[in-house]
Amino acid sequence: MAIASSNDVFYYFLFLVWFLTALLVHSLVKAWFKLKPRSKIPLPPSPPSLPFLGHLHLIGSVLPKSLQGLACKHGSLMRLRLGASSCVVASSASIAREMLKTQELNFSSRPEFGSSEHFIYRGSRFIMAPYGDYWRFMKKLTMTRLLAVPQLERFLYVREEEVERLVGSVIESARRGTASDLSKELTTFTNNVICRMVMSTRCSGTANGAKDIHKLVKTCLKLAGKLSAGDVLGPLRWLDFSGNGKKLEATLWEFNRIVEQVMNEHEEKLVSGSVTERKDLMDILLETHNDPTAEMKITRKDMKSFILDLFMAGTDTSSTAMQWAMAELINRPEAFRKLRDEINSVVGPTRLVRESDVPNLPYLRAVIKETLRLHPSAPIILRECGEDCSVDGCLVEAKSRVLVNVYAIMRDPEIWTDPDEFVPERFLESSDEKIGEHQMEFKGQNFRYLPFGSGRRGCAGASLAMLMMHPAVGSLVQCFDWKMMEGEEAVDMSLGPGFGAEMAKPLVCYPIVHVNPFGHVMRK
Repeated sequence: MAIASSNDVFYYFLFLVWFLTALLVHSLVKAWFKLKPRSKIPLPPSPPSLPFLGHLHLIGSVLPKSLQGLACKHGSLMRLRLGASSCVVASSASIAREMLKTQELNFSSRPEFGSSEHFIYRGSRFIMAPYGDYWRFMKKLTMTRLLAVPQLERFLYVREEEVERLVGSVIESARRGTASDLSKELTTFTNNVICRMVMSTRCSGTANGAKDIHKLVKTCLKLAGKLSAGDVLGPLRWLDFSGNGKKLEATLWEFNRIVEQVMNEHEEKLVSGSVTERKDLMDILLETHNDPTAEMKITRKDMKSFILDLFMAGTDTSSTAMQWAMAELINRPEAFRKLRDEINSVVGPTRLVRESDVPNLPYLRAVIKETLRLHPSAPIILRECGEDCSVDGCLVEAKSRVLVNVYAIMRDPEIWTDPDEFVPERFLESSDEKIGEHQMEFKGQNFRYLPFGSGRRGCAGASLAMLMMHPAVGSLVQCFDWKMMEGEEAVDMSLGPGFGAEMAKPLVCYPIVHVNPFGHVMRK
């Protein structure tokens, strides 16, 4: 066993002194600000905390679930300190309504986290941009052109082709008698849909540089999460002891290189006049960039940042939701059979489920809605308070980070009957009595159901996500029976660590072809 040298011991001691000094200075600065006159309105309640650590010792690996447990003990509006960082946590529909509707403008910005200083696109990020002219322009461009209904309809053929590729890949696994990793299959599916809509090329299974995009995006998400967690170190996070900041910057520059290459190719087509009527998102961004009459001039940096945001927000979130849907259905044979019977009666065995079938498949829609209730793609809504205000009788201070725990709201026993159970029927006509309204929509105006957020900062890609999820899940139920891996009786529904509430383990099962829509009905 190696023995630390005296120099090593000295540096460890020096680091410890430096760390404690920084925390002490940070605490003194905060204490000085607390001496300033403040409103007589009380701050939100807070659990007992520890010196330096604050409430870190109360937080488990699955953040939404930990915050849900704390809310049950300390109230639906509480204040937490996580090391050097603090936040306000909201965990009820009524408080969510007050923040996201009644006082929406005051909570329309998003806070920066520890990873922001390492983002090469800092200042251009649409998702994290403060509420202002740039964000409003990009939101308008997104909703009227980039992800507007006509643009989504132009790429219907892309989504249909990728569903066929998904089903074909699983059929090959069934023929070989090998297990299918649905986590990988569904991520490839969503990644290729987005990649083809953005730049008219597949990012998986191709020989061009775009195939590396998904790998780079996953690396960015992983490193950004680690750096954001570093906010607990306060001023020391800038020192980047782990080196994750440098790794993130290097990954982003590689992403930048690939997208710049694709952008140059699109510009050459624009110059030569070979752009087709079916413009992809890159074509529209370049048009806007070159338009002298545009309300705002967007830069190449802005365009690359938007594309990165689209991949980061759209690929794994939609894929994860579909994995949860399949896991819930596999674990509940009655719901699985009910959905298959509905698909058989409407679609039949000779073709795959299409987007045009979805209005006639109410149980499929209910399955997706119930999946998003139990397993929201964004279980925590992040906001920042603009000015001091009163929420639920408590003071929320300006610049406070606000976490709205959607995971807790959509499992609230005061709102939902059997809140932790997968019951798609609650979204049919015979709805949950506590809800009263069976027509739950995704625009965030019913604050008991917020799978895509609410208001101005609600998810701009919700429509695209829903278009991808229904046919993919429907086709996997229509075409296959699913057998568990040896030694497993049910899919492990454990939550993974972090913000996202993803599955702790990949969804891997043996597919058995029930219907082959590309040929004939297969016997088991």
